[in-house]
Amino acid sequence: MGDLVLREGPLTGTKIAVLIESDYFEPEIHYYQRRFAEEGAEVHFLTRLWGQDAITFTGHEWRVPFTATESFEGLSDEELRSYAAVIVPSGMVSDRLRYTEDVDVLAPAAEFVKRAFDEPSVLKGIICHGFWLLATVPETIRGRKVVCHNNLVGDVRNMGAEYVDSDVVLDGDDLVTGRTGQHAHLFARQIIDILTSRRSAS
Repeated sequence: MGDLVLREGPLTGTKIAVLIESDYFEPEIHYYQRRFAEEGAEVHFLTRLWGQDAITFTGHEWRVPFTATESFEGLSDEELRSYAAVIVPSGMVSDRLRYTEDVDVLAPAAEFVKRAFDEPSVLKGIICHGFWLLATVPETIRGRKVVCHNNLVGDVRNMGAEYVDSDVVLDGDDLVTGRTGQHAHLFARQIIDILTSRRSAS
């Protein structure tokens, strides 16, 4: 896909990170590309590049190719804080990203998200099956209100989170969760509203 043209908007100058891997849910990812750009935000799709310059993934529904060129590995704390939001999307993305060669070492993606949770200034967005990635870092959502895909309700409860039966849930001012990829438009709307409010306040 070609580069999208950003329009001037309330989120001009804002960077949003979205994790990506194969079996991504095309309607969701393509929506984020366009919807956040409408508000002026830059969307960066981050993955584990395995030492390569680029990797082309395929979508879950229609096998649409998506080439990623940016990695979350090796990002400094300053670089991490340059993102206003970090989103863990739906589909199989988080299951693929939670692979680790050493089961006693956090997967790089899980480590990255854990670091994002340590930064209050970074808005965290987790939707649908995205909670798979947090299975090895349950402390990130312990005691917090979340919603997830129905298939993962037991998982998030076992991680110590409080399941809320709603399409989108906001916990505090730094965690937004969504029920399924089909709710990406509502999930993105909440993220946009929070980031816009933060920009206005500053």
